[in-house]
Formats: sequence, C-alpha cells, structure tokens
Amino acid sequence: MRPTTAARPATVVRPATADLDIATVRAFVAVTEDRYFSEAASRLGISQQAISKRIAKLEADLGVRLFFRTRTGADLTEDGRAFLHHARALVGIADQALETLSGRRRSLRVDVLDTRLASVDVIRGFHQSVENLAIEITTSNGLRSARGALAHGSVDAALARVSGTLEEDLRYIPAYLEPLHVLVGRDHALADQRQVEIERLAGSTVWMPGNAPGSEWADYYTALGAAFDIRIDASGPDFGWDYFVEEISAGERIGLGVTERTRVPRHPSTVQIPIVDPVPVYPCALLWHRQNHHPVLGQLIEYVTKNFRPFDPRHEWLPEPDRAAFTAPPKSVHAPSPNQAR
Repeated sequence: MRPTTAARPATVVRPATADLDIATVRAFVAVTEDRYFSEAASRLGISQQAISKRIAKLEADLGVRLFFRTRTGADLTEDGRAFLHHARALVGIADQALETLSGRRRSLRVDVLDTRLASVDVIRGFHQSVENLAIEITTSNGLRSARGALAHGSVDAALARVSGTLEEDLRYIPAYLEPLHVLVGRDHALADQRQVEIERLAGSTVWMPGNAPGSEWADYYTALGAAFDIRIDASGPDFGWDYFVEEISAGERIGLGVTERTRVPRHPSTVQIPIVDPVPVYPCALLWHRQNHHPVLGQLIEYVTKNFRPFDPRHEWLPEPDRAAFTAPPKSVHAPSPNQAR
C-alpha cells in the first residue's frame, strides 16, 4: 500500500481582472454625452458598428450592462451611472498623459468663424509677440461648433460671440469689440457720406444672406434691428463674400455684417461707411476648456486680456446680454496647469 498523506486545500483559480481598454471607455463617455451611438461614432471618427463593438467589449470586461435603448437614445443603467464618473476620470488622465508628451510639439489650434474677420488679426498679433510659436487656424460655423470642438479637444481656443448658457467646463473672457459699417453701391444715396448716423437706417432693410438661423451673430443682429427699427433680410443663398459684394455694387441694397477690420473683397463700385451715434459694436470672446493644458494657451489668454478695450456705453451700443462682460476689463485669468485643472 502507498502511504497516505494529508489532503491539501483546493486551489481556487480566480479570473484575471480585466484590463480596461481606454478606447472602449472613451466610446462609453461619448455615448453618454451624445445619447446616440451614431452621433458618438461620428464624433470619434469610427463606424456605428465599431462603437457598438467597443461598448459590447466594455460591458463584457466589466460584467455589467451599461446602457438600455429608448426612443430618445441610449440611457445609462444603474451600473452605467456608477461607472460614468470613473470613466470620465480615466479618459481625462489618458488625455493629460498624451498632452504631456505631445503638447509642446504640436501647434496651438484656434477656431475662428472666418479668416476675413478681426479674429485673425488678434491671432496674428499674438503670433508676432511669441517667438517660435506654431499656430493652426481652423474655421467653423461659430459658437455652435466651437463649444463641441473645445469639449472634445480638437481645438484649444475659439473666438466667437458668447450667447446662451455655456457648458460648465468652458471658460471665456472678452476679446474685442468691433465697430459695424454698412456697405453700399456707389450710386446709393448714402455713398457720399463719411459716416452714417444709425437713426438714418431706421425703417430701412439691410441684407445679410449669411445670417444663419440660430447663430450667435443672427441673434446679435436681431437685437440690433429691434433696438433701431432696422429690418434684417437674411434671404440667400449665401455664396460668400465676393458674391455679397457684387450684389451690393449692382443695386440699391444696404449690406450689413461688415465691420471696421473685415477684409471685404475690393470692388470699384462699393463704399464701406462707419455707423455712428451710437457705434454698434460686435462682441467677440476668447473661449477655452478648463482642462486644456496646451503650454501656450495661458499666454494667449494673457495677451487677449492685456489688449482688450472695454465697452463705452456713452458712445457705443451692445445688446443688453453682452454689456456686463464687456464693460469692465477682464480679470486676470490663466489656463490651468497640467497639474491643476480649475
């Protein structure tokens, strides 16, 4: 007989803890913010099938269900809500890690509405004030796209008029106020004027084919029209600046949407005239995301703060919602350092 030995305790083999794939976590955060898999996929630049696979993998790794589908999109389960805070933290840490390595090598990306506007002058002035600075200018459709681009990190800063309530993580300071002009043909009754009192425009119709419904600039001109009895004709289509100038030169229309520093295409049959008494000024702000750590962003904020000229209510006009932010000099605000998000 073989000798007997004491029985050994059974070894319990536990499954290895899942290593979370940051791509699946990023997909989860995108779906929670956009509510629809298709929109989240578009934001991340992948197919809807790919994002569905990422969510399925994440649910398998965690062993829980994160979403349930409704007619209004994807809603979080109780487990999904519990995981969301940690998921955002994971994505944020990953982004900061990547930024630490790449931030000093890549360009500062700034979004502007149009390269013909004064926003580009601000960025050019900043570029000339900093040695060896790489800047990349992107154009969009204003605040509506800039707020998403800032949140997603596809741009570092944006210049636009702020209207409505911003997302909690977006910050802004006033950047500049741009005096408005009118554009008329040389045969127009106003063409020989060095300046036009705004009361002379009362009862008239001004043409703005680029006044997109729902845009922050359309909101501004609606307020201007209501304050001074000016009708805004936004009929299009909008074929761009050259078309706009050509149409103004050929008829009796008054063109609005031109400012003091707008680089309007030159045309021998158009005249650009300042508006006065009071001077309507268009407000533009510098926006950024509080968790953006580009090493040059703080310098841009300081530059804009230093060069801002406050609103003068004695001689200028602004819509009521813009006045508080643009009347006083901006407070000294700095972009957060990589070690301290504010």
